[in-house]
Amino acid sequence: MTFFLREGGINWGGKEILNINVSPWEVITLTRNKVEICGVDTAKLPVLTNAEMRELFTALQTQNEWAAREKLVNGNLRLVLSVIQRFNNRGEFVDDLFQVGCIGLMKAIDNFDLSQNVKFSTYAVPMIIGEIRRYLRDNNPIRVSRSLRDIAYKALQVRDSLTNKNSREPTIFEISEALNVPKEDVVFALDAIQDPVSLFEPIYHDGGDPIYVMDQISDDKNKDVSWIEEIALREAMHKLNEREKMILSMRFFEGKTQMEVADEIGISQAQVSRLEKSAIQQMQKHVKT
Repeated sequence: MTFFLREGGINWGGKEILNINVSPWEVITLTRNKVEICGVDTAKLPVLTNAEMRELFTALQTQNEWAAREKLVNGNLRLVLSVIQRFNNRGEFVDDLFQVGCIGLMKAIDNFDLSQNVKFSTYAVPMIIGEIRRYLRDNNPIRVSRSLRDIAYKALQVRDSLTNKNSREPTIFEISEALNVPKEDVVFALDAIQDPVSLFEPIYHDGGDPIYVMDQISDDKNKDVSWIEEIALREAMHKLNEREKMILSMRFFEGKTQMEVADEIGISQAQVSRLEKSAIQQMQKHVKT
């Protein structure tokens, strides 16, 4: 089975099957025999030891050996085949998803940093998933607003950049900080272009131990639900009128007393107390519904 990767698309057996922008590469032979991807026997695919992987990456990164890159691709096709299983109910051709997943694999190979002491599979799986999701997103018939798509595209680019830099998936906070966009906007944008996925869905079995979606994104910040609560509070505050918003902002964000708020707004302390209580009750009602 031979891929012809070139600028603007992928040719397989002389026929262009995908229109994807990739870097111009030469012909890459992935396996010796032509097989149907959906019928690949993973038991027959080559498996590389950690020592072999390190040796091949060293040869690739120091001497740019093309043969080393080919062996790394061959030795990690199991990753691609494992990942695409989670997308097999999307109505897409498995062959197409395999092609796209291989692009993600090759990007991971070209950008992997040995000095980070991270297993290649841990680094490559999010890259492969990201490439497939981009393909599905670009072919998604569901219309998403332009502003959300713009934020989502930028967030995905930043996510890939930070993943390459840190050899791990960035948190929502890190992405929002890099984009200078509120966390909730990043969450809404990414949610708009993706299907919901269970955090406990297995995406790869590494040596018999399953790797779950949660394993790829789990950290202290993502375990903390404070950002979800913040989104709910912001939505609730949007329901208030301007005076109520001002009072709550001065009381709970600026730390002012009711008397200080009353003096600044020009009403009595009793009125501030009533408006504050009413605003809080409205927000509580909104959050509970």
